[in-house]
Amino acid sequence: MSGTVSTIIIVVILVVILFFAIKNSIPHFRGEGGCCGGSGKEKLVKPAKLEKVIATRTVTIEGMRCENCHRRVQNALNSMDGVNAKVLGEKKQAVVKLGRDIDDSEIERIITSLGYKVVSIL
Repeated sequence: MSGTVSTIIIVVILVVILFFAIKNSIPHFRGEGGCCGGSGKEKLVKPAKLEKVIATRTVTIEGMRCENCHRRVQNALNSMDGVNAKVLGEKKQAVVKLGRDIDDSEIERIITSLGYKVVSIL
């Protein structure tokens, strides 16, 4: 009988652990968690209001897996002088409006420094 009680206690403990593991993983699988080291609640850097847009680039980015990834890339781009950027997570792209002449290699350098891969800049 003591073997049966021990088995039941172990099963109950495992079920409780599994329940909390699944419960805490759901936001991550929805892309709402901080899979990249963030809390998923990082504030967005306000994009610059550009007097004149001299060029627009569409940057295709590989490696962004969650909302935190999108915010990290968007914040880094919007931290650049003369840049107004919006990341479109579903398309894995960033639309970058330029208020001054910025070389594509500088945009690529900022994104790759975060650990993502730039596939194309059009």
